[in-house]
Amino acid sequence: MRIPEILKRAAHLEGDDPAVTFDNVTYSWSDIEDRAARTAGVLAEMGVGPGDRVAILALNSLDQYTLFFAVPWIGAILIPLNWRLSEAEQVAVLEDCAPRVLLADGPNAGLAAKLAAECASIEALVHADAGDPPDGAASLHAALTSAGRAGEAGAGDDDVAYLFYTSGTTGKPKGVMLTHKNFYVNSLGGLLSYNLRVKAPTLMPGPLFHVATAMRVFTAAMSCAHTVIMRKFDLEELFRNIETHEIQNLSLVPTMIDMMLRHPRLHEFDLSSMRRIGYGAAPSTPELQERALTAWPEVEFRHGYGMTEAAPLIAILDAEDHTLTDQGRRRMRSVGRPLAYVDVSIRDPKGDEVPRGGSGEIVVRGPNVMKGYWNKPEETAAVLKDGWYHTGDAGYMDEDGYLFVIDRVKDMIITGGENVYSTEVESALQEHPGVAQCAVIGIPHTSWGEAVHAVVVPAEGAQVNEVELIAHCRQRIAHYKCPSSVEMRTEPMPLSGANKIMKNKLRDQYLAARAGE
Repeated sequence: MRIPEILKRAAHLEGDDPAVTFDNVTYSWSDIEDRAARTAGVLAEMGVGPGDRVAILALNSLDQYTLFFAVPWIGAILIPLNWRLSEAEQVAVLEDCAPRVLLADGPNAGLAAKLAAECASIEALVHADAGDPPDGAASLHAALTSAGRAGEAGAGDDDVAYLFYTSGTTGKPKGVMLTHKNFYVNSLGGLLSYNLRVKAPTLMPGPLFHVATAMRVFTAAMSCAHTVIMRKFDLEELFRNIETHEIQNLSLVPTMIDMMLRHPRLHEFDLSSMRRIGYGAAPSTPELQERALTAWPEVEFRHGYGMTEAAPLIAILDAEDHTLTDQGRRRMRSVGRPLAYVDVSIRDPKGDEVPRGGSGEIVVRGPNVMKGYWNKPEETAAVLKDGWYHTGDAGYMDEDGYLFVIDRVKDMIITGGENVYSTEVESALQEHPGVAQCAVIGIPHTSWGEAVHAVVVPAEGAQVNEVELIAHCRQRIAHYKCPSSVEMRTEPMPLSGANKIMKNKLRDQYLAARAGE
């Protein structure tokens, strides 16, 4: 179950077929396999060996794609860094994982040089991009011209292959240790669950530092699918790629789908090749689901629920459940049913399983669950208990085995002794046409403990106010669940690398504003 075997199989079966297109250049499976082996050789010459860490700070690229195979090829551990983080956040991550080598592309070269100077563990700074390297950096592309193929290290299924740092929506990022087996098993599960056909052209618009995009590296190799890599998400480039390469498979977040449907030039492009869209990483609204199903009736939509700690898939809402019937609309509020090899249990605060239909924390176990958090035994012990991973999500499972996620346990608001799930309030707010985006948080209250506070970004041109939105919610949900205050916001919401609203930052901003009054 070692990751490099996936690439070697693709090269053996379909060596001359297109594997990757990047910057308008297409490479075969034999090309990618040989490039991965020689990249591993370059790293080995730098002294990288089993258990060593290799970090990359880059936009999506051929080099980053190849490193997903090259680094575990020699038994080392790859850390794809989130280029959206600040310098201070990057330093904290690098000091935690202590990589021997840091690779960076052109857009991130300046920051990478600063990081290499600040982090004592970094022995080599490598330029992974075209053109001459900046001062102090070696050139990966130059080294590849004379590099030999590395021999494979004897890493096992349970050895760590990747460290993905959590987006930090609830605190300091943690390095999630994912093994060869974690990714191999879950990528195979994703291949089957998303109905990814052999050789079906695939588009990769999401960032490779996100585990859901990274999984598509392996599912594409398993199915020998031609993957078109986008350096970063751009709507018109996405449209052009779908049209030019007759893309069948896409993996998107709901925000991307919404942006596609709203784009004024949408109908200028031929998108008729699209057959399968997988989406997830953030909640979708019923209104968006209906618009997408209506706009693209020939497309199979599947929703994936998971998290970094599960590599990432836990459950899939299948295409047959995406219908505009009463049953379909109800099931589309769920995240689907667990994958065949994933056990899901709903537990109360004491750790006891609740009856079917009862709500509690979602806990999971399976061969896809992480080994733990890097250098954090206490945090690992807090979430991995008796073989079960405690997700921190609150939810329930219905009689048909469909899993419904209510909220993050930490985002639940307790006001006057009543539990309020923020997502329920957000769903009510999103039904108002004047609301473009919203988030609900708990704020301190002297009498109730916490009060429900909504942060709203109005739709363009809309005139909405606090009184109107509270009244709107009171027509839909119990009064105690409704916001007691609404903050109108014109600037964008703070987003994590996974495009999730960072509610901890909204709380901090609220408390800082109150302290300054």
